[in-house]
Amino acid sequence: MRRLDQFLPLAGRNYAGRRNYDLGPGNHRHVSILSPWIRHRLITEEEVVSAVLEQHSYANAEKFIQEVFWRTYWKGWLEARPTIWRDYTDAVRDLCSRRDSDLLRRWDAATSSESGIDCFDAWAHELIETGYLHNHARMWFASIWIFTLKLPWVLGADFFLRHLLDGDPASNTLSWRWVAGLHTRGKTYLARSGNIAKYTEGRFDPTNQLSGSAPPLHAAPLPAPRSLTPTLNPDPALPTGLLLTEEDLDPEFAIVDLDVRAVTTLQTTQSRSPLPVPPSVSAFARGAIDDAGKRLGNALGLPVFKTSDSAAIVDWAHKMGIQQIVSPYIPVGPTRDATAALRAKLSAAGIAYVPRVRNWDQQAWPHATHGFFQLRKQIPELLRETRT
Repeated sequence: MRRLDQFLPLAGRNYAGRRNYDLGPGNHRHVSILSPWIRHRLITEEEVVSAVLEQHSYANAEKFIQEVFWRTYWKGWLEARPTIWRDYTDAVRDLCSRRDSDLLRRWDAATSSESGIDCFDAWAHELIETGYLHNHARMWFASIWIFTLKLPWVLGADFFLRHLLDGDPASNTLSWRWVAGLHTRGKTYLARSGNIAKYTEGRFDPTNQLSGSAPPLHAAPLPAPRSLTPTLNPDPALPTGLLLTEEDLDPEFAIVDLDVRAVTTLQTTQSRSPLPVPPSVSAFARGAIDDAGKRLGNALGLPVFKTSDSAAIVDWAHKMGIQQIVSPYIPVGPTRDATAALRAKLSAAGIAYVPRVRNWDQQAWPHATHGFFQLRKQIPELLRETRT
């Protein structure tokens, strides 16, 4: 909340004019750096946008508000095409299991700041040390990874997902696909030395080090969007348990008028990748989950059961006399994958599982099935709907 308050005066014209400048670690003063907290919904998109609109007109803050909605767009798009996530995870597992010495050598050099490209190596170091990268740097990094270093895009996406404090399966996977020309077919993003020199204010100038072309990668045609999951309503008469995951840690909307008896928290951070997730990233997610569970438990006067073993939740539910478990909706990604067995076990035990979709997502996701423009033109109306 302090960080949001500090950023609010800059969310209008300053952000629109200076947001592309990456001035290095400790100097990201033209962007909010709120993404780790928004990603886990310690603060929500609606909360951030509402605070911005209290100080700025929509016209002045439109660029920042659009960036917030990009996160919503990516989630909605992946909800409509979950096989894209499955294909990505299958590819990561396949490449991690290979013993291709040339790939391993080049992959290790890229992630160890030994590519020989100063800007790229600096960004790899910053990511590992801080868990954060400026958005423009993420685009440059992905482009260099794919088109200059000729490395598989899925390994770059996995590198980001493991090390980013704001590692979001939808935003991360689909942004890498966009750079590679797989999201908007045929449209790639080429990192150019002049652009890097300009927007790092001369910190880096990789002239003659980068690929001069970015031919789109080949892939199967995009699957048609599927219908979104219907909204479910819990039974207000049933003894209810609340499940908190790192996907949404502002759950009050999900438990209004319910007989909540206890709270359980489930951490799934290590499910992001078949490779180890750094302790700093796991600790950030753990701290976020514990904080949310503690605050909610104290507010409701309820016990909180913490676990990273989904199987333990069924026994906990029986012990607490819980007949239904409610949680904020878990979108497509590693947490959804990690809780698949739990949902099956709950059903076998006669315990209902009811995910509740936040109004922000429910209103926006139907407009996120194709290009961002379709959602962008709806933003003013969506803001009226979510703020009334």
